[in-house]
Amino acid sequence: MDLWGAVISTGVVCTFYCTMVGVMLAGFLSVIIRSVILQGGVYPIISDSQQGGRLNFMDFDTNPLRRHTFWTITIGGTFVWVSIYGINQAQVQRYISCKSITHARLSLYINLIGLCSILLSSVFAGMCLYSVYKNCDPWTAGRISASDQLMPYLVMDILRDYPGLPGLFVAAAYSGSLSTVSSSINALAAVTVEDLIKPYTQMSEKHLSWFSKGLSLVYGVLCIGMAGLASLMGGILQAVISIFGVIGGPLLGLFTLGIVCSFANSKGALSGLVSGLVVSLWVGIGAQIYPPPPEMSRPLSLSTQGCNFTTTDSLNWTSTSLPPEPSSTSITTSQAQNNDGKHLLADNWYALSYLYFSPIGTITTISVGLIVSLLTGGLKMKVESRLNLTKEDTTFYYLFKYFQDRVMRRTGKFDLTTNGKKKYGNTNPAFCDVELDLTKSSIST
Repeated sequence: MDLWGAVISTGVVCTFYCTMVGVMLAGFLSVIIRSVILQGGVYPIISDSQQGGRLNFMDFDTNPLRRHTFWTITIGGTFVWVSIYGINQAQVQRYISCKSITHARLSLYINLIGLCSILLSSVFAGMCLYSVYKNCDPWTAGRISASDQLMPYLVMDILRDYPGLPGLFVAAAYSGSLSTVSSSINALAAVTVEDLIKPYTQMSEKHLSWFSKGLSLVYGVLCIGMAGLASLMGGILQAVISIFGVIGGPLLGLFTLGIVCSFANSKGALSGLVSGLVVSLWVGIGAQIYPPPPEMSRPLSLSTQGCNFTTTDSLNWTSTSLPPEPSSTSITTSQAQNNDGKHLLADNWYALSYLYFSPIGTITTISVGLIVSLLTGGLKMKVESRLNLTKEDTTFYYLFKYFQDRVMRRTGKFDLTTNGKKKYGNTNPAFCDVELDLTKSSIST
């Protein structure tokens, strides 16, 4: 390969990696477009999903033991997403790198557009997956060993005649993984060096740099081990949300306690964080040991009636028989054994929806933190006013002021001569790009 060929190919690869959202959307669109062509349009895919019970927006069951309802997804999902975008170090260091709070908010709004695009594409790709295999489920037929292999199987099944498109989907999956893992590992190493190593040692910048690289290697090995453990937790989506809930829930409670409650002290914060982690780990580990009963998880029906077992030269079904169905006697026996050996908390506490792990950790941390802070003299503390959360620090305040000004202009009660100074809340030092030298004075003596 000549020089320009190497330069152009490397530049194209790096550009695609940097524009991760574009690559991920291209991977999803390749699957969606091909599936729409095979199924004869978008409407048949939506119709198949509706008839198969895959589109259920009206399940308002308030039972917290149910896996997926309107309330579990809304309440539990809110806590999970707030912890990811509000207190996650990988996200916070991105906010701090912005020039101002306005730029940080704008970056979030732009990210929201990309996130919604990715989520909608992934949901519709799942609907395409069900529509293609509604009469012959590869997992039930024994063609794959886990539900997470369904999408790669679909890609190789419908795109194998189009060179490059299966690789595009793999690139989409790897681009998202590399971006997330690299930022998380760097964030872990940076926090460890800046908060735990640098303040208590006299190491030079060169040694700190080498130490940070070593920590990145250690955290990378830990991530590989955690990925292996996550494979034992069922589906990858449930495993990710469970881990985020168990760890992110107590951290969200810790930050909420410090931001909202002015009388919270260090003793309350530490005891609340430890209590939240203990409770969330308790319910999370218990849920893995004692899986929820089928009447709560309510798995949807899968069919293999349309499988063709005569094809031997393709990814379509090469098996000669279906996996044997368990007999009713074995089911009854196994259920009786499970009921006898179950823990007392298995049918209620451990059976909670995994989406509620985060709210449990958050509420526990705040509750214990408030009680301990009150008992240890938190009301006697003097807190600087600039550290308290005010209404000017919220987006809703500016939305209210904006609509209020519009109404006042229309009614003729708006006066430009009064209240000419606008207040934008407290200044965040993290977003201040001007350094003040207090040792020098501009006033001559």
